[in-house]
Amino acid sequence: MSRPACSVIVPTYNRMDLLRRTLDSLVRQDCGVDNFEVLVVDDGSTDDTAGVIKSYQEDLDLRGFFQPDEGFRVAAARNVGIAHATADVCVFADSGVLLHSGCLTAHLRSQRSAEKVATIGYVYCFEKDDADAEAMLATLDFDDPDAVMARLRTEGRWLDGREPFYARYDDVLHDLPAPWLMYWTCNVAARTAQLRAVGGFDEQFRCWGGEDIDLAYRLHRDGARFLLNRDAAAIHYPHPKRYVNYKEGQGRNMRYMADKYRNPITDLLVAEPPIGHFHINDYVLERGVTES
Repeated sequence: MSRPACSVIVPTYNRMDLLRRTLDSLVRQDCGVDNFEVLVVDDGSTDDTAGVIKSYQEDLDLRGFFQPDEGFRVAAARNVGIAHATADVCVFADSGVLLHSGCLTAHLRSQRSAEKVATIGYVYCFEKDDADAEAMLATLDFDDPDAVMARLRTEGRWLDGREPFYARYDDVLHDLPAPWLMYWTCNVAARTAQLRAVGGFDEQFRCWGGEDIDLAYRLHRDGARFLLNRDAAAIHYPHPKRYVNYKEGQGRNMRYMADKYRNPITDLLVAEPPIGHFHINDYVLERGVTES
């Protein structure tokens, strides 16, 4: 049997219904299910996530892994996937992310463009609060992700939350001083060898927010070329969340990252007054800030 072209790594925790939607979207990939493997890493679920994984193993080249519930350990879960990946490219997708049928094909096309590439996929419907989620669920048919994305693109609705950043730089990220700030692991890719070489995800991140850009910073320092690929598109399936509850933990994570690297650019993550991730590149370019 030939090696898969990419390994899709999906961490999950008590989201069996959302996981099912992600796996449905993988079954529909236009590159064919024989060309990729899926590694689902369960971070200690108590629902029937194991049953969902088993139910898709006839349709996908899918392996499931389980780690006990010891708190928020998504970084460790993704590292399990990296360790077991057999493909040259890893694609990261969260449970509840519905990939366009051409998403993996697009990621692989970008990965062939250079020796070290960090691909950022486009994500629709990344809602900011529960009211947005309710509106999306009421007006969109998520059983046909391709059609939903085509409609939203045409209407200019519920676009990727990073769209203002992309528009500011005409989608050209690789020459920015800090392109890693937009590398959100709900839909991204990188070379497996480079992920392992830089040490994978830092498992000291034990609450929401930051473990992805921390990895991306190290990929950047190791020479990865950051590319936005709008064709590597996906939908973030709307579901209730309380981002306000994440702010304290995210603040601790940003402080940890700033202390970890101690250079003028990563220090901006905790600047006072706050600069905001979307504006750090502007700040660096305007002031000529350089890494020490």
